[in-house]
Amino acid sequence: MTELRWNPTAREWVSTASHRQHRPQMPTDWCPFCPGSGRVPEHYDVHIYPNDFAAFSIPPVAPAITGDDFYRVERSRGKCDVVLYHPDHSTSLSQLSVDHIAKLVKLWRQRFTELKALPGIRYVLIFENKGAVIGVTMPHPHGQIYSFPFIPPRINREIVAARAHRRKHQRCVFCDVLKKERRGRQRIIAENESFTAFIPFYARWPYEVHIFSRRHLGTLEEFRPVEERALAEMLKWVTLKYDNLFNMTFPFMMVLHQAPTRGRHDYFHFHIEFYPPHRSKEKLKYVASVETGGGSFLNDSLAEEKAAELRKVRPRWRSEFSKA
Repeated sequence: MTELRWNPTAREWVSTASHRQHRPQMPTDWCPFCPGSGRVPEHYDVHIYPNDFAAFSIPPVAPAITGDDFYRVERSRGKCDVVLYHPDHSTSLSQLSVDHIAKLVKLWRQRFTELKALPGIRYVLIFENKGAVIGVTMPHPHGQIYSFPFIPPRINREIVAARAHRRKHQRCVFCDVLKKERRGRQRIIAENESFTAFIPFYARWPYEVHIFSRRHLGTLEEFRPVEERALAEMLKWVTLKYDNLFNMTFPFMMVLHQAPTRGRHDYFHFHIEFYPPHRSKEKLKYVASVETGGGSFLNDSLAEEKAAELRKVRPRWRSEFSKA
């Protein structure tokens, strides 16, 4: 059962999806995403797989309860996709070639365009949850795409801030952030001709890395072919730096921040945010009462120090990178 319930105290929608309780938890004896399972093609590079435990659907099912003017209830209209990165069960984004990651970026772009065209879809969120500590239920390398009938609250706050900055300064707030970071350079992690990766001045997680497009663009639809490959290079660069930081497969949440699918939002700026839970090899940054209950993050590290750590990491892929 899925439905949307309105929280009048926070003015935001909560998605309920009771059937997701039955998701498999890190199975070790089978994988529906591997060739031979009968669930995916026998041969694929990257592949869209419909989520078996979707929080949204088209057509949406009827809600379990009837709402009213105060406790509003709506149908959960939308789609939930699983994006399979590679048929190899044991690989990860950092281990794929730049050419292969470019195929993933193209698939993201194609699927974004398809979902954007669906009636009632207001936002397309592309993301990856990596690692058991994040709560991943399937170990096969994959990400997900959720298409929402509303704009998620975190994204909406960025939109409100970006719109206010444009009205006041006639500039893009994200372009101003990028200009500030590139000028100071002490928090820059990596850079190519189209993208800059850095730990932002306002980072909430110790090793939080943001990737900003150098050119002002709102969504994947606006990418040029050279930018697709440049983003693939940057994704490989950042994720390999993560893996080599503590010589481990580094868990993270990765979210693509794009403009909404409806209306004009030329003040928004495409970027990707990584939220890794580790604050050291053995210690995690927990989202506890202050963060969850108060909504205010406490970062027990300095962005400049963590950026320096990541800059010093020498990924073992440099020769591979030049060939890819």
